[in-house]
Amino acid sequence: MGAVEVLLLVMVFAVAQMPQVLGTPVTAPAFLWSPQNFGSSEHDNKEFVDYQTISPKDLARLVLLEGGWSNIVCSQGNGNENMDVAVVFVGRKLQSSDISSSKQQDPLIDLLKLSFTTSNMSMAFPYVAIHEEETLENSLIKGFAENCAQGFGVNRIAYLDTCSISGGNFKKLEVVHSVQEFLVSRMSGKTDLIVLCSENSEESDNTKAEGKVLSDVVNSLKQSGAKYTVLYASKPQRTIQYPSHLAMRFLAESNESSASNSTCDGVCQIKSSLLEGIFVAIVLLIILISGLCCMAGIDTPTRFEAPQES
Repeated sequence: MGAVEVLLLVMVFAVAQMPQVLGTPVTAPAFLWSPQNFGSSEHDNKEFVDYQTISPKDLARLVLLEGGWSNIVCSQGNGNENMDVAVVFVGRKLQSSDISSSKQQDPLIDLLKLSFTTSNMSMAFPYVAIHEEETLENSLIKGFAENCAQGFGVNRIAYLDTCSISGGNFKKLEVVHSVQEFLVSRMSGKTDLIVLCSENSEESDNTKAEGKVLSDVVNSLKQSGAKYTVLYASKPQRTIQYPSHLAMRFLAESNESSASNSTCDGVCQIKSSLLEGIFVAIVLLIILISGLCCMAGIDTPTRFEAPQES
């Protein structure tokens, strides 16, 4: 029986390590919010959360269609939103698992939670699959351009020098303080698109710095009196193999009136089916091993006596 116990322990350890072996690509969250309730094409509910795993290109499409940005940044927009500034902030550290972490919260997460829960229009995309072939900011701008049939309809597009964006006649901002000057020079009735990126540094933990920069930008928007909407998206520098898939549930459950789209995507379905099969196989294997052990324990005689003649 000692060998059977060792075999069972090895099988239990293998099942415990299975999620790490079958780890999905790293996912990072994205937040979209606006103090002004300009609504969206399909979802007018506050604190809408889409739990599907999406690509950066799909994120750009959903922001335009469901987030209502097509009426702000596209030429074919109806122009009724009268949004002054649309901000895209690309972070470098935050992962999906960081949102629900039990560790001490940092200014960035606190700011995102506060902005999401107090804004009149807010959406969240907890699981954006991160790809290494191009920068997130460039992927978002390309996604906006591809989904705007007649091109951009904004007045000006500016980006911070820490961003990597190719093509287009965009204005380059040297430092973060240039954003304030850019806001002062904006034209009334015209929408400007600003793309900001955190420092691309792998050696320093700049999560708190991201929170400070984003907070300063939001405060500048408030002080200018402009109507604004903000999209925060993260592409972490350091990745992990198995991020938590329970992150950010509080966004939908913290408010009874909030709406959520809780679905199980393809990866989720594959994992659930695979784990169910593994558990069933373990149960059947335990039954088989138990039966073999019982059979091995039966002590049958090696010879039989000849029947006596009457």
